Amino acid sequence: MGFKERLTKEWLFWDGGTGSVLQSWGLQAGELPETWNIIHPEKIIELNKGYLEAGCDIINTNTFGANRLKYPDNLEEIVTKAVEHAKKARELTGRTDALIALDLGPTGKLLEPLGDLSFDDAVDIYAEVIEYGTKAGADVILIETMQDSYELKAAVLAAKEHSHLPVCATVVFDEKGKMLTGGTPESVVALLEGLHVDALGINCSLGPTQIKPFVERMIKVSSTPIIVTPNAGLPQTDDEGHTYYDMNADEFASEMKEIASLNVHVLGGCCGTTPEYLSKTIALVKDLPIEPPVKKNISVVTSFSQAVEIGPKPVIIGERINPTGKKKFKQALRDGDINYILSEGLKQEDAGAHILDVNVGLPEIDEPKMMVEVMKKLQSVIALPLQIDTSDPIALEAALRHYNGKAMINSVNGKQESMDAVFPLVKKYGGVVVGLALDEAGIPDNAADRIRIAKKIYKEASKYGIEPKDIVIDGLAMTISSDPTSAIATLETLRIIRDELHGHSILGVSNISFGLPQRPIINANFFTMAMQSGLSCAIINPSSEAMMKSYRAYLALSGLDTNFTEYISAYGNSAPVPVKSEAVDMSLYESIKRGMSENAGKATQKQLETKEGLEIINEELIPALDEVGKGFEKGTIFLPQLLMSAEAAKAAFAVIKDSMAGKPREMKGKIIIATVKGDIHDIGKNIVKVMLENYGYDVIDLGKDVPPEQIVDAAIKEDVKLVGLSALMTTTVVSMEDTIKLLKEKKPDTLTVVGGAVMTQEYADRIGADCYAKDAMETVRFADKVFGGE
Repeated sequence: MGFKERLTKEWLFWDGGTGSVLQSWGLQAGELPETWNIIHPEKIIELNKGYLEAGCDIINTNTFGANRLKYPDNLEEIVTKAVEHAKKARELTGRTDALIALDLGPTGKLLEPLGDLSFDDAVDIYAEVIEYGTKAGADVILIETMQDSYELKAAVLAAKEHSHLPVCATVVFDEKGKMLTGGTPESVVALLEGLHVDALGINCSLGPTQIKPFVERMIKVSSTPIIVTPNAGLPQTDDEGHTYYDMNADEFASEMKEIASLNVHVLGGCCGTTPEYLSKTIALVKDLPIEPPVKKNISVVTSFSQAVEIGPKPVIIGERINPTGKKKFKQALRDGDINYILSEGLKQEDAGAHILDVNVGLPEIDEPKMMVEVMKKLQSVIALPLQIDTSDPIALEAALRHYNGKAMINSVNGKQESMDAVFPLVKKYGGVVVGLALDEAGIPDNAADRIRIAKKIYKEASKYGIEPKDIVIDGLAMTISSDPTSAIATLETLRIIRDELHGHSILGVSNISFGLPQRPIINANFFTMAMQSGLSCAIINPSSEAMMKSYRAYLALSGLDTNFTEYISAYGNSAPVPVKSEAVDMSLYESIKRGMSENAGKATQKQLETKEGLEIINEELIPALDEVGKGFEKGTIFLPQLLMSAEAAKAAFAVIKDSMAGKPREMKGKIIIATVKGDIHDIGKNIVKVMLENYGYDVIDLGKDVPPEQIVDAAIKEDVKLVGLSALMTTTVVSMEDTIKLLKEKKPDTLTVVGGAVMTQEYADRIGADCYAKDAMETVRFADKVFGGE
């Protein structure tokens, strides 16, 4: 039987660590594990055999880091050999029932706009490996150790488009339950379920004890089988500098037995685990009862970092990114003035929107191209989920493909032509789709016929595997000026959707008042009546004071505003400061805080008319970065926003630098940074570099895979006070320790700050580092202490 047939019917056990085992067998720091497929085939076969003999049902190919970026010349050979070795192990052990998983890890690069790898190139990179692995005879695809939801989506799409095999995906969370770019257990589940993976879960970075709360959060929202493959506890180093993990096989198995009882379906191990760990886990778990996942009736729209649930209370969808009736917005689209569009998004975020509607449809522009550009730019500065609003199927697919998260889709209707065009896209990319209660016969004037069309939409969607929870019915708010009974019909439609269909609804609320004077009066009162009738989502202008008063009062009166937090926050003190209407009005401080690079440049030029460059840096630029940094440390701001703020600061610096041509710029100090020998990952190092430069440090970046001698020589030559070292893999921490020892010997007055996915405070202390920085901002803080003389 195949993977899908066995999944949830029986316990499935994945294998354990690869790199950590190979390291114990002689894999050197800096040596790429996948090369052993060719130079030490017997060792890879032995590794696979060990896990099969331990009782594992699924073994990974030794292809975690195999992609064209690392293997430009012999990728197909690397992948093919890995599959062949797994097949040989299966043959030698007689485990004909065992499955071979094509193992895919991160590319090691950040995707645009944070990095330099485009989404489409990422899909192509994964597609190449998937085609080779599928051709060689893999049984299932495992996408694992993913830290960025956007790269995760690229890999899943590549698997779906270039293979017929089942697809599983597991991600990495830090101790706060966040991915590197801000994703949460809830947002990851929504994304992966929308993409229809066969199983999803968590691996690496943490041990069973630390991972358990995040497993519970995933189970709470997931209708898809769950995989859990943690590390053997947390990494440590012994007195001789060797890496080990703090859980033995018995402790690991005992914790995994507890996790098994949570309604998970596949168990295995990651770094530090061996066949012994899996053998003992299997012995404790194999006879426990196993249940299929419980179906969750949860409607969720997500961005890269936020999950908005539809249902518990009405959701506000900002309507202002739409050219209808907006001359300035139309002109901005014609002129390609993305800044103006971003400012509309930021205003709505500040005003209290939960989701932003994005409509860029004008006859004279290239809508697919503009939609993708606007959407990407919005997602680089705003964490809110988006509603993609277009009647153009080409624009819709382009947007859904490149959207980072699970989007809301506006819209489909009861016409067969519309459903045939939209539902295949919803099935492929996932999303929550708005269903308009109209069909070939037009817009019904009564609730009964609107409900009939809603049922038709539900029924047709089910043919594509789209559940009612991912459909929000638009009950259609038609102006009462042409039909005084239209509001009654709409409200009745909402009530039936809530009470009889047990579904979700949406309205473009302000449509109700067209043609009448003092429209805000009608709109606000109708909004209250609609919420009372069960309205789930309201497309409104969140900057409308009347509408937001209606919303907040309704929440308070309905018991949906716990402790009246939202109401008191809005009205308990002085009135909130209005957001300026134009992006160009933003101060430099605000531009950096918001990540608006173009604005930052303009604001800096304006400031230079009355201030010196250094004064601007100290009074506006650094304080703005500090505020963003504090938000990042608290978890209210995520890596994409942090990096966009850094880019905006860089734009401001560039203007100041030009103005000071010929004048020496005062630097706080000189810092060397490097990814240590044997490690070719430089995501973290590059983030640190950007932040340090923006805080006024002269950064000498030695790159990745840098030997200790080169780092020490550079430190002596440049006479630096501080060296920053990064390592992402456990196999390269020994290089970090060697570098620190050599620095202490050759240049004892130089301090070291270390970071990376495998690092902990205890680890850093053990190898003699002066500071462990869990992220870029902590590196900046330590640099400020070093160079500030604290």
